[in-house]
Amino acid sequence: MKKIDLGQAKKDALGVLDKTKSAIAKAADQNNDEKFDMQDVSLVASKVGKRIKDGTTALKESAEERARARELNSLLPFFAEDFGLPKFIRVANRDKKRAESQVCNGSVGYYSDTKGLRLVNIFRDSLEVFKLMFFPDCNSEFYYVDPIDENRYIALDDYFNYLKVERISELQRLAQSLGAKHFKVTYKEEQNSIAEKTIKANVKVQGAATGSAERNLSETKFETIEIAADMECPGHAPNRPDLKYLQKDPAIRTLIDM
Repeated sequence: MKKIDLGQAKKDALGVLDKTKSAIAKAADQNNDEKFDMQDVSLVASKVGKRIKDGTTALKESAEERARARELNSLLPFFAEDFGLPKFIRVANRDKKRAESQVCNGSVGYYSDTKGLRLVNIFRDSLEVFKLMFFPDCNSEFYYVDPIDENRYIALDDYFNYLKVERISELQRLAQSLGAKHFKVTYKEEQNSIAEKTIKANVKVQGAATGSAERNLSETKFETIEIAADMECPGHAPNRPDLKYLQKDPAIRTLIDM
């Protein structure tokens, strides 16, 4: 068995301890003056305090970012440079909640979701940003784009009447261009309800079984609303008219070609 030199082992242990103490002293010596004193303690405390402060600031900024994200997701603002306008829009007054929110600062409207449909709501005080025309004015709520002018929006309550008037006016110009001497437009509206009748019949054939049959008949009714236009024209050689609202109507195109 190898004999252990206890004296040497003690010296080795003390050497390791001295090295450890030296390493700790160097780590604690913050001002590099080769000694550990109160100034070093102050510097250590300062560094620890800065790390705690930085960590607290980071947590605060992270919490603020999460709050901002939640507010954006709730208010859904949009800005003029974000997108092109859809065909259907809503014009709304700027509500207090969005007027006071920092995330809505500079916004011109907001999105809202209804039954899976995303609606674009434009603030009434931001309409000039889009350089649009509104018929009859911008005081209504819902608008749909003019089918031939993407910069004009028509109030939904007036939309069909507006198109009716425009088409009748275009028909008048069409008749005059084609040299008609008399022009008459009767405006008809299809009823919303459909009258249904069920006819039951019993069939009996000699030598065969007796059977029955049913047939549903539906009838669409039209109601004459008005004579929209009736005028006499002087008549002349036909000219090809310039159409807008009726330019894709096949019956009108055929009439012009004739």
